[in-house]
Amino acid sequence: MTSIGPWRKSSRSGANQDDNCVEVRLNGETPQVSDSKLADDRPILTVDASSYNALLAWVKDAPGQ
Repeated sequence: MTSIGPWRKSSRSGANQDDNCVEVRLNGETPQVSDSKLADDRPILTVDASSYNALLAWVKDAPGQ
């Protein structure tokens, strides 16, 4: 049975949990990404772990971060 983790968002999204943002969770070991402002009707994008890790590295290296 695959375990689906809770949605998580960046600490930079603000202290208020109602702030709309991009969220991430793990479905087993597979990352999933979604937009919280779309609530229950939001699409969920499933990506492979290496692509997700490359995205995180790119964001961390972005100017102004």
